Amino acid sequence: MSLRIYGNRLLKTLPGQDTRPTSARVREALFNIWQGKIIGCRWLDLCAGSGSMGAEALCRGASLVVGIEQSSPAIAIIKENWQRFASQEQEWKVLQGSVVQRLKTLDREQFDRIYFDPPYASELYQPVLEAIAKYQLLAADGEIAVEHNPHGWIPPLIPTWEICRQKVYGNTGITFYKIVELEQKLRVMCEEL
Repeated sequence: MSLRIYGNRLLKTLPGQDTRPTSARVREALFNIWQGKIIGCRWLDLCAGSGSMGAEALCRGASLVVGIEQSSPAIAIIKENWQRFASQEQEWKVLQGSVVQRLKTLDREQFDRIYFDPPYASELYQPVLEAIAKYQLLAADGEIAVEHNPHGWIPPLIPTWEICRQKVYGNTGITFYKIVELEQKLRVMCEEL
């Protein structure tokens, strides 16, 4: 399958739908929402699949892109794509394994934008979002976009986060979370002490 990203760049993908790349319509909508927030940001791509979201973030100027993916063939494709699209000033890395387990290795490494696109029928939503909160991976002014099936979606609740917007694009829903403002103020106060 051929897939094009920002700047009409061709992205390598795995054959079939195993990695279920995010559609061009959803990618464009997400990057329009986060317009002006990508250049220089630290991006985390969870259940990275083909790596299209991380590749797009690199093409749009993210300073760091980290991906987590379980599939070995997908990891090879992601590495090849990201190496092609990253400039010498940009950093990137791909971690292989269970997303919940690999998040532990990023403890307190903060990201401005996090994209999470697990298999829709998986049981990953709650434990992954809880791990992101536990390990404080979301920067104070950052956002998480969670891709999901819009039908019957019940957003996981994380006590220190709030849903800031929800969008539906055909058979794809995206729920955006950010840290509750009071939590942000407390975090800044603690850092100043």
